[in-house]
Amino acid sequence: MELRHLRYFVALAQQLNFTHAARKVHVSQSTLSHQIRQLEEELGQTLFDRTGKQVRLTQAGERFLPNANNALREVDSGIHALRRGEDELRGRLAVGATHTFGIGLIPTCIAEFMARHRGVQVSIEEGSADWILQQLRDGRIDLGVAYRPASLGALRFEPLYNEEMVLAVAPGHPLAARKRIRIVELHGRDLVLLPAEFATRQLLDEAFRAVDAQPHVVAETNSMATMIGIVRRIEAGCIVSERAASYLQGLHVVRLEDPSPVRTPGLVWNGAAVSSPAAEMFASLLRRIARDEKKVVATRLRRKPA
Repeated sequence: MELRHLRYFVALAQQLNFTHAARKVHVSQSTLSHQIRQLEEELGQTLFDRTGKQVRLTQAGERFLPNANNALREVDSGIHALRRGEDELRGRLAVGATHTFGIGLIPTCIAEFMARHRGVQVSIEEGSADWILQQLRDGRIDLGVAYRPASLGALRFEPLYNEEMVLAVAPGHPLAARKRIRIVELHGRDLVLLPAEFATRQLLDEAFRAVDAQPHVVAETNSMATMIGIVRRIEAGCIVSERAASYLQGLHVVRLEDPSPVRTPGLVWNGAAVSSPAAEMFASLLRRIARDEKKVVATRLRRKPA
């Protein structure tokens, strides 16, 4: 497989028209068609459904597209860094992130990015996923870090990994000795949760409704620090991501099941805007750190007291 195969595949996936895609990558239509067939033969999968005059991505094509996009972005980012030199990055980088990522991931990325690119002024703002999406649409931020939104419109979502939501409680809590708990067992239990407008809260509410459970929400807060502070002081639990839980010193983590709420964090881009070199460089760094931290998170959770 060669780099051009990926570029041709992504172009056709975006255009869903051989004539338009060929024009975009500056090759003839027959060349594009031949290169796509070569890629499909190498992968052993049909990537496009060519029914009549229409072109559609197959399920295999849809699964392969995010990986192809990621590979091209990594390569293009590396080429740009070599041509310009990393120290030449200048300007401003504005990133919006949901509160969960303010623990661990974003600070780690920012520290490494600032050490490499002192000429870039970095601005980080936390907010709900809806707020981040609107900031991207308005052009107020360059990049969002959030869980997969229900609706994107002209925005583009790039998944990083999948993670479960877990229950966190203080050592003296009645559930602290549990390793796992069914969602229905949280019926009537005191919980501190995110406000209703957060997508994570909506996911949890759906899980509760699925088993006809209704926890007692004693407090709502959009601040992770406040949520954890409350749980440390009263007999209540909170439901947070695996990543956030791995950083919570002194709290016990209990796995949720039947169902196990799962979220997909990722990068959110404005598909109608051209990404700045600083944003591309930050995204590349974030992908690597997220990939490395996923393994570290699993190790931390295994070592936490059960």
